[in-house]
Amino acid sequence: MERGKMAEAESLETAAEHERILREIESTDTACIGPTLRSVYDGEEHGRFMEKLETRIRNHDREIEKMCNFHYQGFVDSITELLKVRGEAQKLKNQVTDTNRKLQHEGKELVIAMEELKQCRLQQRNISATVDKLMLCLPVLEMYSKLRDQMKTKRHYPALKTLEHLEHTYLPQVSHYRFCKVMVDNIPKLREEIKDVSMSDLKDFLESIRKHSDKIGETAMKQAQQQRNLDNIILQQPRIGSKRKSKKDAYTIFDAEIESTSPKSEQDSGILDVEDEEDDEEVPGAQDLVDFSPVYRCLHIYSVLGARETFENYYRKQRRKQARLVLQPPSNMHETLDGYRKYFNQIVGFFVVEDHILHTTQGLVNRAYIDELWEMALSKTIAALRTHSSYCSDPNLVLDLKNLIVLFADTLQVYGFPVNQLFDMLLEIRDQYSETLLKKWSGIFRNILDSDNYSPIPVTSEEMYKKVIGQFPFQDSELEKQPFPKFPFSEFVPKVYNQIKEFIYACLKFSEDLHLSSTEVDDMIRKSTNLLLTRTLSNSLQNVIKRKNIGLTELVQIIINTTHLEKSCKYLEEFITNITNVLPETVHTTKLYGTTTFKDARHAAEEEIYTNLNQKIDQFLQLADYDWMTGDLGNKASDYLVDLIAFLRSTFAVFTHLPGKVAQTACMSACKHLATSLMQLLLEAEVRQLTLGALQQFNLDVRECEQFARSGPVPGFQEDTLQLAFIDLRQLLDLFIQWDWSTYLADYGQPTCKYLRVNPVTALTLLEKMKDTSRKNNMFAQFRKNERDKQKLIDTVAKQLRGLISSHHS
Repeated sequence: MERGKMAEAESLETAAEHERILREIESTDTACIGPTLRSVYDGEEHGRFMEKLETRIRNHDREIEKMCNFHYQGFVDSITELLKVRGEAQKLKNQVTDTNRKLQHEGKELVIAMEELKQCRLQQRNISATVDKLMLCLPVLEMYSKLRDQMKTKRHYPALKTLEHLEHTYLPQVSHYRFCKVMVDNIPKLREEIKDVSMSDLKDFLESIRKHSDKIGETAMKQAQQQRNLDNIILQQPRIGSKRKSKKDAYTIFDAEIESTSPKSEQDSGILDVEDEEDDEEVPGAQDLVDFSPVYRCLHIYSVLGARETFENYYRKQRRKQARLVLQPPSNMHETLDGYRKYFNQIVGFFVVEDHILHTTQGLVNRAYIDELWEMALSKTIAALRTHSSYCSDPNLVLDLKNLIVLFADTLQVYGFPVNQLFDMLLEIRDQYSETLLKKWSGIFRNILDSDNYSPIPVTSEEMYKKVIGQFPFQDSELEKQPFPKFPFSEFVPKVYNQIKEFIYACLKFSEDLHLSSTEVDDMIRKSTNLLLTRTLSNSLQNVIKRKNIGLTELVQIIINTTHLEKSCKYLEEFITNITNVLPETVHTTKLYGTTTFKDARHAAEEEIYTNLNQKIDQFLQLADYDWMTGDLGNKASDYLVDLIAFLRSTFAVFTHLPGKVAQTACMSACKHLATSLMQLLLEAEVRQLTLGALQQFNLDVRECEQFARSGPVPGFQEDTLQLAFIDLRQLLDLFIQWDWSTYLADYGQPTCKYLRVNPVTALTLLEKMKDTSRKNNMFAQFRKNERDKQKLIDTVAKQLRGLISSHHS
């Protein structure tokens, strides 16, 4: 029962829903009927709905039929009217057909004309479209043509800009055309071509700049020289104006050159043609000689293409290689100054270019890179100069080299490079220069000493007197009073003095422009002058003094000359002081050692005089020919000794201009050597026997020597001082000639002994020779009483002498 009620309720709901849907179908627009019908098919009662829909349709058909029946008469009337209209319509149709036929016939030509017009309009439209497309393509083609022209004329940076416009502005508008695709494909190749060509230009620039670095350096050094000359002229005056371009002005930014499209700016690289006008007041700037546009163009091209780092690395690597080549000196550089000049020009040219690149590009090179190159260049340059300057033997070349190094350093200092090490090295070259000067002056001194006549300078006129006084500081009031005096010294004194001054001037030349203080210059000059005096001049004087053929006259003159040169040392001190303005009293001021040099030379000459005199005495003594066995008593001195005494008298007469002590020492030395040689002659082993007569002759020779000593051959000796040289001989001869053995033996060893200078060994040696003579020459002496007594006395004395000797030694 309940189920029946539920089924009945559900059927009522479904019927109500179907009724609602039908109403919506009847009242809703057909465009929106879809959702309504979908709700029917979503349910399960669509069969029943269809039945209701069919019922509803039949109801509507019956209503339509009723309505038609209601209006039937009007419908018939309408049909009648329509039939009448059909006849009229048929007539109209015929008329239209006829009219159409006539119209078709008449409009046939018009149609043909219209067709032709249609074709023309089509062609016109196509042409217009073609023109529009061509208007889009023509700028592309023009830009591409412009690109090719720029590539052809090597205007690479503008070509790169054109390529950029072509790629980003023009080609995208016509990218669907095939020729545009070809262009697009060629763009990377064109970029690579531009890179390659610009790199080729850079390589040409680097090659050109390497070849012409010396010209750039020469110009830069000329500028530095002109500036230094100008500074020397105006001294400390403030500069009102200068024609010299400042360094900042020299670094002009070349953006205008880069943007320029002139063929010249694109094609030039390296050195520009600049006429060398030496008469011009101003030397053209070093930067003006170089067209740097290839570097700037290549840098900008690589920057635009995103390869700036690659370009920077390549540029720096190539310039480092060129730096090593530039810093390699030629093997014969030391032979001429031009070799050094060319070497310096190349180095200066290299760094002028790099300095300009540093200031006119943004980061292509940096200060660290420049400093690294300069450190390498400085070490290699200094090493090369040390090596090659050591080969220089010409002081003029060394001096010119020094001036060139100073100019080289000043030039680079203008560009901001530190050059202190170069000036430190110049101090080393100064020692080299000093050595070459010493060698040169060694030859000068040798020539002066060899060509001198070693005679006092005679004065024949007032002009000659003034000339000598002007060359050498000599003052002598007595000399001035004489009408035709003689200077005591020979010509080599003023010549040597003037050459010492010339040497000082030569040393001073080297110290110029070295930025040294007056004290340092003074110290340098004094040290070099000391070397000249103590080594060079001293060796030259010693060589002259030690020559084999040197005579006593020359030696005497050398002593006189060195005495005056020694006195002139104070004038040399004043000369140096006037040059350097450094007083001798200044702390650490080096003193001249000339006094010591001339004293040593004089002492050597004195020793040589003594040696020479002794050799002459020995030569005379070799002529001695004593008959040691003679029994005759002579009455005059031996001929050789007379000649020897005459020689000594004439020799000591020459010693009048010598200092008193020198002459006295020479005379005393000669007398001592003569006495010693006579004693050796008497006691030599070859003389085995001698007689009293031979002793008498020997005594006459000794008396001749004593007479010479008493005559005072050299003034200044007190009383018998010179005779004391022969005291040993005198006492020995007196002992034997007077046969005063009792006195000798009795007083021996006492300070007041008459024969104090007689050595018992010497006396015994001489006595033995007389004893042997007595035995040999008096074969029958043992049979004569007097002879036997004398022989016994000799034996007794000899025995006593041996006792003295043995007691003395014990």
